[in-house]
Amino acid sequence: MNEPGTGNLLPDPGERAHDPSATDPAGTALARAREVGRLMMADDRAAHHLGIELLDIGPGRARMQLRIRPELTNGHGICHGGYIFLLADTTFAYACNSHNRRSVAAGCSIEFLAPAHDGDTLTAEGAEQHLAGRHGVYDIRVHDQHGKLIALFRGKSAMIKGHFFEETT
Repeated sequence: MNEPGTGNLLPDPGERAHDPSATDPAGTALARAREVGRLMMADDRAAHHLGIELLDIGPGRARMQLRIRPELTNGHGICHGGYIFLLADTTFAYACNSHNRRSVAAGCSIEFLAPAHDGDTLTAEGAEQHLAGRHGVYDIRVHDQHGKLIALFRGKSAMIKGHFFEETT
């Protein structure tokens, strides 16, 4: 059984191996990213609390989803922008950490383009635009279940010390 909020992407917890080469002899970047995603989601209490699901992850990219519920709407009857930001920021975090080098946000911005409503399902898709040294730039597009663009987010990452798991070469 998958851990809550992980969708069907990640292996069963009984299949855990902290070394992606245990299931992929070449230790590919995709296996590395999936292991990072699994480890991050296991400890991501905010994502679990809100019901954010990790749908897909790969090197420098991630796709996550959130269903809008009444308690996520504001006084205008639309999804509070903070929740849209949180979904985009979470997607950014998974994309920039997918290389198994711990990274944090150095800055970010968002443009809200259309409202989301109770019952909508928002999907955030993030992709690495640039990575050099310790810094990266990531763009995240948030759209609803009809493909309508809801927000554009840009995040700048900075790598810090540490990894999610030790890799053997």
